[in-house]
Amino acid sequence: MLFLPAAALCCLCSALVAMAAELIQDDLTLTRRAGETVSFSCGGTDQCDSGRPFLYWYQKKDTETFTYILDIDMTNGIEDRRSNHPQKDDFSFVNKGNGWELLIQTVKLSHSATYYCSCRKYDTHKKRYRIFGSGTKLYVTDEQVVKPVVSVYPAAHLEGKSSLLCLASAMSPPLVQFSWKRQKKNGPLEDLPPAEGEQLELREQGHTASILLLHQQENSTDKYHCYVKHEGITVEAQTEQEVSALPPPVPSQYQVKLLCVLYTVLIVKSLVYCCGLSLLMILRNKGPSTNCTHAD
Repeated sequence: MLFLPAAALCCLCSALVAMAAELIQDDLTLTRRAGETVSFSCGGTDQCDSGRPFLYWYQKKDTETFTYILDIDMTNGIEDRRSNHPQKDDFSFVNKGNGWELLIQTVKLSHSATYYCSCRKYDTHKKRYRIFGSGTKLYVTDEQVVKPVVSVYPAAHLEGKSSLLCLASAMSPPLVQFSWKRQKKNGPLEDLPPAEGEQLELREQGHTASILLLHQQENSTDKYHCYVKHEGITVEAQTEQEVSALPPPVPSQYQVKLLCVLYTVLIVKSLVYCCGLSLLMILRNKGPSTNCTHAD
């Protein structure tokens, strides 16, 4: 029974980390062969503390904690190499005109990791704190990069909500990033407002799916386009879907599976949320013991 509260705490921690990711790292993944060159970009540095405009870079391997690599003074380009990172001499900075990038001139297999940029920033109370980018994962491999096959499937209607499924498969490396755009009748494509829908992602080996839950009625004529970003390249699904598309009289095997997946995800989310609240309430109400032992 301790699993669900622990899962709830993990979700809360993940949400806090996501909220703190204010620097911009556009590349979700990069793939290189040994001996090639790679650089990691970091945007949004104009919000960093102008009094101490240092850009820090960290490396995180799958089984290790964050490791400081080096940092640079963005006003004069002076690097600080006083870290204890065993590979610090493999890294350097390059000025791209609109910002500084971390560079590995000769990639090695041991460089496979996720790289995060960071700087200091002041809050509204003039207190300084760290902000981070979302991270870029570097794959060093001999395998070829294979772009994903992207498919989007018709709408299903559940309890007043509509859902669309976008599936990315057969890609290497496996990490992808989904985005949706909306097209009103005879109108241009536009970004989907956050308040209009909720996105859920499901990952399996070789497949990643994005489920878009929309607060729309079945008679809507809006069309939705799915995009998948992979290795810096955006792939669009070959078809778009209308929310008004009604399912056939006899549910297909795909629709049955989709309904099962949706209900399972919603049930698990509800359980995690309830158990997380229960754990927080227990911790909140738990106080020092009032039982006392009196000597005769």
